[in-house]
Amino acid sequence: MISNITRTFSSKLYGESSILRSFFVYLPKYKLSTSAEPKQEISNDDLEKIDPLNHPDFFHVYNMFTIKDLFDAKVHFGHKEGSLNDHMRPFIFGSRLGHLIIDLDKSAELLRQALNFTAHIAFKNGIILFIAKNPQISYLVENTAKECQEYAHTRKWNLGTFTNAVQEFGIVTRLPDLCIFLNTMESVVKQHTAVVHAAKMCIPSVGIVDTNCDPKLITYPVPGNDDTPCAIELYCKLFKNAIIKGKKYRNEMLRRNEA
Repeated sequence: MISNITRTFSSKLYGESSILRSFFVYLPKYKLSTSAEPKQEISNDDLEKIDPLNHPDFFHVYNMFTIKDLFDAKVHFGHKEGSLNDHMRPFIFGSRLGHLIIDLDKSAELLRQALNFTAHIAFKNGIILFIAKNPQISYLVENTAKECQEYAHTRKWNLGTFTNAVQEFGIVTRLPDLCIFLNTMESVVKQHTAVVHAAKMCIPSVGIVDTNCDPKLITYPVPGNDDTPCAIELYCKLFKNAIIKGKKYRNEMLRRNEA
């Protein structure tokens, strides 16, 4: 029922635009189904036998949150209608009082994919960098990275941090294996420089993209409110837990191999 309403609303509001069609061609890996089911649990006896990459939900990210959790955290609140980025149109449910409303069914699907990918990176002992520009959430982001023993960057971005790391740091430096952007915009109109540089250096990225953001350069864009503190708190908690899950499974497998 909700899917039918969404399709009807979208067709009336935006029509069959070439931008919408090209978006789904550009991002074929995204499954925007709203009928996803939780995956079966993995017993400890089967842990060694299963390849995490062959299991659809090895880290049990499906049950980490519900649509109600997203709604309560105000993830669905977008910007005003006039600021909509064309590439965000497929993720818009409608508008209310001049403000865009993000489709939480699609946000939940993409957020689960992002959490699963993040857990796999942590499982493989990858370096994960949290990036945010908003000074109001700097402490939260830095504390989140500290709790899961990863890294955070919440200050002004130096242009050569990724693209000229040897010159910037003076030695050969290992770049992060994943960047998690809590803000993909430096201002209302300017995209965060690190988004472009991560794409240039082929560093996978997860990013919270509000209705005024451009998701094209983000590997795993998650449509959602990137301004409200309670929404940012939810994102930080979920990504922190996904990283901890990945590291936990890694440690369990290492212990079993040593035994």
